[in-house]
Amino acid sequence: MIINASNLKAIFVNLKTTFNNAFDAAPSSWQKIGMLVPSNTKTNDYAWLANFPRMQKWIGEKQAKALAAFKYSITNDDWEATVEVDRNDIEDDQLGIYAPQAQMAGFSAKQLPDEIVYGLVNSGFTTLCYDGQYFFDVDHSVNGASVSNKGTKKLSCASQAAAQASYGAARTAMRKFKDDEGRPLNIMPNILLVPPALEDTARALLTNDRLDDGKANPYKGTAELVVDARLTSDDAWFLLDTSKPVKPFIYQERKAPVFVEQIDPQADNVFNRKKFLFGAEARASGGYGFWQLAYGSDGSVV
Repeated sequence: MIINASNLKAIFVNLKTTFNNAFDAAPSSWQKIGMLVPSNTKTNDYAWLANFPRMQKWIGEKQAKALAAFKYSITNDDWEATVEVDRNDIEDDQLGIYAPQAQMAGFSAKQLPDEIVYGLVNSGFTTLCYDGQYFFDVDHSVNGASVSNKGTKKLSCASQAAAQASYGAARTAMRKFKDDEGRPLNIMPNILLVPPALEDTARALLTNDRLDDGKANPYKGTAELVVDARLTSDDAWFLLDTSKPVKPFIYQERKAPVFVEQIDPQADNVFNRKKFLFGAEARASGGYGFWQLAYGSDGSVV
C-alpha cells in the first residue's frame, strides 16, 4: 500500500471504528457501587463530605452547617494505552494484526472506571477517607463516639448463627449509623459485593429459603449480589448502600477515554523509528464518599 495522507486517514478511521465498537460492547459494573463526579480542573475538593445533609424543623433563622475542618481532595491522573503501527506493515498490507489491538484498547478504556473503583474497594482497609480514618475502620468519630464500619467475620451460610454473626451483624451495624446530631441515617444496605471465591456463599445467603443447618434464612432477598474478579482478597466481603444520591465510591472524570492517533509521516517517531501510533487517553481518578454507606469485613475470623 502506498503511504499517503488519504490511505493513512482511511486506515486509522477503521481502527477508530474498531476501538469504538469494542468500547461500546465491553462490560462494566462500577456504576452499581460508585458515582460519577465530572471534573473540570486538576484537583477536586470534597470537604463537603464532612456533612451528611438532613432536613430539620425550621425554627427562627436557618441553621447552616459549617464545613468541618477535614481536608479531602482528589487529583486526576493521566491514563493511556498505546499501540505502535510499523510503517512496513502498512506498506505490506499487513494491517489485520492491529484490529485485535484496537479492540483490546477499546475494551481496556471502557473498563478504566471499573479498575479505579474496584481498586478503591481493595485498598479501603488501608487508605484514608475524608475524616482522616481508613475508609473501613473501627474508630470513625461521630459526635465524640467511635463508630465501626469494619468487621473480621468470614461470610457464612453454614448456620443461622454464623449468618447472623457475619452478614447479619454488618446489616445491623449499618442500619444503626447516626449523624452528628444523633438521628438515624436510615442506611439501607442493598449490595453485597464479593470476590468469585465467595460467590456461592453469598448467593446462598441471598437466594436460599434455608441455610446449611436447615434453619430458615432471614436474609433471602435482602440485597443484590455483585461479584467481581478485581477484588484481590478471597476472604474480604463488602455490604453497601447505593440507594442514596452519594455513593460509597467516587469515579472522578476529567476527560473520558478517547481514541487518539499520531499519523503525521514527518513526526519524529515515524522518521526515526518508522512507527505510527494509536490508542486511548483519559484523565480520571477515584476516591471515597460517605463511609457510612459501606461496611467491609476482611474475613479473617471464622
